[in-house]
Amino acid sequence: MEVVEDRFSEKAKSDYSLVLKAQGGDQKAFARLLSMYKGAVFCMINRMVKNHDDAEDLTMESFGRAFNSISYYRPTSTFGTWLFRIASNSAIDFLRSNRQKTVSIDKEAEDESDNLEMVPVLIEDGKDPEENMISSQQTSLMRSIVDQLPEDYKDITRLRYFEEKSYMEIADELRLPIGTVKARLFRSRELLVAIIRDRKIEKERI
Repeated sequence: MEVVEDRFSEKAKSDYSLVLKAQGGDQKAFARLLSMYKGAVFCMINRMVKNHDDAEDLTMESFGRAFNSISYYRPTSTFGTWLFRIASNSAIDFLRSNRQKTVSIDKEAEDESDNLEMVPVLIEDGKDPEENMISSQQTSLMRSIVDQLPEDYKDITRLRYFEEKSYMEIADELRLPIGTVKARLFRSRELLVAIIRDRKIEKERI
């Protein structure tokens, strides 16, 4: 039995004990994990695909992928982090597939990946994904990170990610060309990733 890292929470360690049982063929143990995480996984996917029925299907597809791959899981990250990565990848694959079938003059559907890129970035190994992905603490953390952006990027980022406004709506509200909106959002993502990476490095030094 592999040793679960001390930095993991008690819940993560409890999850791992269920994972070990599931890896040994105990389907009840996996069903327990499903019942614990189904709601959180659905909420994340539904926010990404913005369709209840599709989110339900993708949630079950994600758990199917997790079940088929459970033997490969190792406690280098929490089970929740591992599961949420599978779920976010399922949603991204679904959206990419749909984009290939849809043509938009504004190409807004194509650029919907803007929202997706932030999801895996904010999942930090060793933390409970329910806290990371849907808790008020995570929202507060994200807002504090956005507050570190240069002034030209703060409002545009808040409008896109917190208020979920379209590029056109943002352009109208800020009286900017839509090309400028897209360019600034692209740059803001680069800055956000850099800020998050720096935070993680600082934590590792402590």
